Amino acid sequence: MNRFNVRKVAVLGAGVMGAQIAAHLVNVKVPVVLFDLPAKEGPKNGIVTRAIENLKKLKPSPIGVAADADLIAAANYEEHMDLLGECDLVIEAIAERMDWKLDLYGKIAPHVAAHAIVASNTSGLSITKLSEALPESIKPRFCGIHFFNPPRYMTLVELIPTPTTQPEILDQLETFVTSGLGKGVVRAKDTPNFIANRIGIAGMLATMKEVENFGLTFDVVDDLTGKRLGRASSGTFRTADVVGLDTMDHVIKTLQDNLSAETDPFYASFGTPPVLKALLEKGHLGQKTKAGFYKKVGRDVMRFELESGDYVPAGQKADEVYGRMLKKPAGERLKLLRNSTGAQGQFLWAILRNSFHYAAVHLATIADTARDVDQAMRWGFGMKQGPFELWQEAGWLEVAKMIQEDIDAGKALSKAPLPEWVFKGPVVESNGGAGGVHTAQGSWNPAKGVFEPRRELPVYQRQAFPELLLGEAGPRFADAGTTIEETDSIRLWTLDNEVLIASIKTKMHAISPEVCEGLMQAVELAESQYQGLVIWSGDEPFSVGADLQAMLPAFMAVGVVAIEDAEGFMQQTMLRLRYASVPVISAIRGMALGGGCELAVYSSKRVAHMESYIGLVEVGVGLIPGAGGLTYISRRAAENAATSTGKDLLPFLTEGFTAAAMAKVGTSAIESRSIGYLLESDLIVPHKDELLFVALNEAKAMFRAGYRPPHKRLFPVAGRDGKATVMGQLVNMRDGGFISQHDFHIASLIANVVTGGDVDPGTLVNEDYLMTLERQAFCALITHPKTQERILGMLNTGKPVRN
Repeated sequence: MNRFNVRKVAVLGAGVMGAQIAAHLVNVKVPVVLFDLPAKEGPKNGIVTRAIENLKKLKPSPIGVAADADLIAAANYEEHMDLLGECDLVIEAIAERMDWKLDLYGKIAPHVAAHAIVASNTSGLSITKLSEALPESIKPRFCGIHFFNPPRYMTLVELIPTPTTQPEILDQLETFVTSGLGKGVVRAKDTPNFIANRIGIAGMLATMKEVENFGLTFDVVDDLTGKRLGRASSGTFRTADVVGLDTMDHVIKTLQDNLSAETDPFYASFGTPPVLKALLEKGHLGQKTKAGFYKKVGRDVMRFELESGDYVPAGQKADEVYGRMLKKPAGERLKLLRNSTGAQGQFLWAILRNSFHYAAVHLATIADTARDVDQAMRWGFGMKQGPFELWQEAGWLEVAKMIQEDIDAGKALSKAPLPEWVFKGPVVESNGGAGGVHTAQGSWNPAKGVFEPRRELPVYQRQAFPELLLGEAGPRFADAGTTIEETDSIRLWTLDNEVLIASIKTKMHAISPEVCEGLMQAVELAESQYQGLVIWSGDEPFSVGADLQAMLPAFMAVGVVAIEDAEGFMQQTMLRLRYASVPVISAIRGMALGGGCELAVYSSKRVAHMESYIGLVEVGVGLIPGAGGLTYISRRAAENAATSTGKDLLPFLTEGFTAAAMAKVGTSAIESRSIGYLLESDLIVPHKDELLFVALNEAKAMFRAGYRPPHKRLFPVAGRDGKATVMGQLVNMRDGGFISQHDFHIASLIANVVTGGDVDPGTLVNEDYLMTLERQAFCALITHPKTQERILGMLNTGKPVRN
């Protein structure tokens, strides 16, 4: 099969979704043209240019660096239809109106390239009906593509074929969306709202119905249905506010308009909830209008109360007894909830039972396999487990009997019985008699009556450790490959006997002295037996930095000398990584903070997932970067200045000094590159599960190209003149009340290190010299009472103390 090369994409429609899809294409370096109607007044591209400007203001940002929004090319349907011929993929994302979409298809059809894939981003309209407006030449290259909002952050993309869609077109698009955009693809059947919204919105409606039944408040329900239940931390009603109540209403109407009591036995539950109707009438659409189920008044969060039609103080929490129940093993947990006498426990059992019931009844009609449902709910609704996974973990047959008993007793939302396959045949006999829909052979396909394995597209060979569902077979990174050395803190292992992998095992992958010992050993092994070393720990975060808690006992027993020794050892570890004779690659996913950032910048190269958050944050606990972070900033400033005709080092220091002094963290790998924690030569990978593949191949390529470490060079520093300039600015900030006296003290120490201390401007120094200044400042701060307040506050509450 020829490779589907996406050189340029056209996005039709500059609304919320269209503009943000275009933004994410820019994030992954795909050229994109954003189309909309010609403006009635002013420049004809006015609608698109306003949408592009709006992208720069949105929070969370849909784009890695706001200025990159300008890379989106603006176009309109009157003047620029010829640009469609340059595009390999056309994504239509206009409003959810069948008539508007069909009219647009008629206009674009003559201009679409003969090889291009055309896809409609719709949350529930029939893809087959949409395809009927297209000429026969385009129908085989047309399908549905459903991004979830916001497209940058949400993993799920549903692909929906029509009867005339060529299978290879879906394979090509799935490959691009997976590797090129970093998404998790689920193929859905062409049914109303497809998979995730069908299950998810039905679940939200059922939840609202049970809230009425049990008389609970929105804040208590959100406390129960958030992280405690293994779902998105925003719970039910905050999630609805984020999604938008108008969007939710549209998806509900799609269910109401396209289903009936004959086609969906749960149809009676699809009425628009009275509270949603009341909010929509008031124009309260959620986060976008700053009022929905919740609104913020000053610093106070208020919740809507249907009875009074007004907002009342929020903040109620669930009864902790149910919090304890939710921590029990799955089987015990469901029994406790079902048998509980309190409203909150009964409510929790009811919404879980309803989700199991609905998913089982509709599996055969909406999806090919149970895997598609569970992955869709994980990726589209932020669930830790999909409904079938939880059911299977709790005991398949026992839970099935409890559900059916409730159906028979009239407690469920529908009288529809569970499908026959739930109670007998392969599903009950699977997993050694434990039962379940996910097995080592695959996931249950009720239409075929078999356990179907995952699709084996070449793109998935790039994922050594894909995200597995409960019961699925597949490699787990914790024990995969060949272990070379392992302690409680770090595992050194290899997948291919060519590159060594170091996986940190500590909590949050914090860097302890034992981790440093392991990394030192890893370099020794890599230099003698392997082509390179990759630092990759399998899951998030990359590392939250030095393990301060592990250092405290030694500090209490021995004093500051213990801290100085530990910091010195961390610094030597960083230098050992930098000057290793084989390439050292940091594969970064999630947070790389403090010592984690230092670990990254002292590697030969970095391979970072798009959603990586990198920064030196030590000032938050009253310290300075002490494992070489400030030395890195000073050295990089000198290297960058060497490429300039100017002699002044200070302009090249400003960004790095400010980032360290303000604990600035890049909000994406792209922004981290603009701060300087990633270089232009580093790689940003869209899909988190491809990080290891790319890092291993990068290490091999560098080794085979004859990699040699950098020379240990002397470099100039800004000296006392540069420090004096910085100090002047800090005095103004302190005296203006922008920073506290202790912040001023810490920033002064940072300035002293990055400028090289009390030396002449241009003095040549080495890394050891600056690291000594770092270490001295770090140790001076750790004995400071205000720093100790900050450290203890962070350890006790997880939040920074401002003093």
